[in-house]
Amino acid sequence: MLDGFDFAALGETLEGLGADGWLLYDFHGLNPVATRVLGMHGMGTRRFFVLLPRSGRPVAVAHRIELASFDGFPGDVRPYAAWRELHAVLGPVVAGKTLAMEVSPRDGVPYLDRVPHGVVQLLEGFGARVVPSAPLVTRFAARWSAQELVGHRRAAEALAAIAQEALRWAGAELARGSEVRETTVQRRVMEAFARAGLVTDHPPIVGFQANSANPHYEPREGADRRLASGDVLLLDLWAGPAAGGGTVFADQTWMAFAGRTPDAEVRRVWETVRAARDAAVGRLRERWGREAVTGAELDDAARAVIAEADYGEVFMHRTGHSIDRDLHGSGPHLDNFETADDRELLAGIGFSVEPGIYLAARFGMRSEINVYLQESGPEVTPAAPQVDLLLV
Repeated sequence: MLDGFDFAALGETLEGLGADGWLLYDFHGLNPVATRVLGMHGMGTRRFFVLLPRSGRPVAVAHRIELASFDGFPGDVRPYAAWRELHAVLGPVVAGKTLAMEVSPRDGVPYLDRVPHGVVQLLEGFGARVVPSAPLVTRFAARWSAQELVGHRRAAEALAAIAQEALRWAGAELARGSEVRETTVQRRVMEAFARAGLVTDHPPIVGFQANSANPHYEPREGADRRLASGDVLLLDLWAGPAAGGGTVFADQTWMAFAGRTPDAEVRRVWETVRAARDAAVGRLRERWGREAVTGAELDDAARAVIAEADYGEVFMHRTGHSIDRDLHGSGPHLDNFETADDRELLAGIGFSVEPGIYLAARFGMRSEINVYLQESGPEVTPAAPQVDLLLV
């Protein structure tokens, strides 16, 4: 537990926040930040609090029936059972302290807002003051390990190959007169994942023509669309390596057209989405190493391209999401639309870049790549992102 944790860096970050410590809280998996930072596995069924102070020994307050989860904890473990005992034990640990926790004022960034209001009230009743832990989450919870980066790269290249093969197969089957349905392509991708040693938490999104205009469309057997000549095809797939410990998924969206001559609007929408994607990465490259850059600024850069092409009203989601051990992670998002995510992007974190245009009842386009932030700058995965609309 807390193996290799950088307590010196923690002290520096807490000093910048004006906080005495980082108080990690969880109950039934409400706060994945806490379990990730602590290196805990599984989900506890009782409340725990862990204080990582600016200086001094860490302190854990844990239920007596779950003390085994804190074997090897590098500090004091103070047990409780009854709620009165919890209050008696917790109060002296937090009294008079300024504590960083996973809260977001006015629920500004929901992925940071993991601690219930009642818990904050409890702590305030003991005389503590609670402040947001945003910089701590970015620095300590959202960063990838070297092993996770290696696994992500492998998954990214495998996904790119699987996506292109599946889309070209669909076009070839259509050309020879076979029936191709969305769920057929979905199954083909899942079979390819198994062969490649990849795991996922959900089958991919496969949408033909009008269904591609629904950003979170899910094909259902018997209610899915049959591929027709002239259709736009959207394939959104995500997975990570099954072996090798902690997994950081790769997450990509690939676009195709069933035919050789897409009309002018299909081409224009594709080129706009691609340009928006590249504008976000380009802004990051320009700024990296010179001045701080936030996810909100990259969202603005992508959104401006789409707005200039008069599709701003149909780009209805953020430009990208944090990726860590959760596909939609707790680190900074590329978002100044759904939320105002003004967290600074730091080396060691990763995220998606996926602008989209969705013309209801007609077709939609999204282009999704991932970015890992090296100290030297952004690394895009897959190494060869989609440049041209696949004509299948």
